[in-house]
Amino acid sequence: MHDNRPPRFAAATPAMKATGLNDAQFLDLLQRVLPDATADARLAAKIYERVAQEVRLLNNLKSLEKLCTEGALPNLEPETVAELQSRLETNFGQANVVVKPSEKGDAASVEIVLPDRTITNRVKVQPPGEDGDDEAKVPFVPFPVALPEDPDLLWVLARREDLAPDEATRALVLLEEEFWETKSGQKLLRDKVEKNFAEFIARVPAAALADHGLKRHYKAPEPRQTLRRLVPAEQAELAALK
Repeated sequence: MHDNRPPRFAAATPAMKATGLNDAQFLDLLQRVLPDATADARLAAKIYERVAQEVRLLNNLKSLEKLCTEGALPNLEPETVAELQSRLETNFGQANVVVKPSEKGDAASVEIVLPDRTITNRVKVQPPGEDGDDEAKVPFVPFPVALPEDPDLLWVLARREDLAPDEATRALVLLEEEFWETKSGQKLLRDKVEKNFAEFIARVPAAALADHGLKRHYKAPEPRQTLRRLVPAEQAELAALK
């Protein structure tokens, strides 16, 4: 990946690793200590939001790097290229992304224009079936999610098997925050769409979930069902119907 300048907050990532903090914990700590560092609440809020934006940017750049080094496109059909374009626009903004198929047809070039630098890279093309490592890919396992205020309503999600439940939960919380800050999220808010978890799950791109090791099976939640065993009379009635 070609990057003309290092990220202005690049030191934040090693610092978080050194202290064992993940992104959510780091931002939570920052939010708690800022009021002690300045009595200006507006200044503290601006500092927090600027750092949070940079953390999201670093995570999005990391996801892009992983996509370009480990991922692949199945083809360069217009629909495939458009999906990649939309995926990157969600993370970096519509006006800042250019995706072009290569003349050889073996890759798609990606250009991300940031305020202080321009990043270029490429995503290779690898048709399905040509990768001998398909079986080595990490499988997904069930990851049902409920909100504290309504524990009987479940969203049926999945997480990568190598992603612990706590890590998957943190990733989901962070992704929701990121989604509402994107242009798509901001447009939804301007259109009076309610900012809540249900709307987020229904509208977040599947590719964004995949970048965080998550998968959505259904957009709508389902009520939790408690298995009730049949009493003898019901068992007899059921047997008679067979």
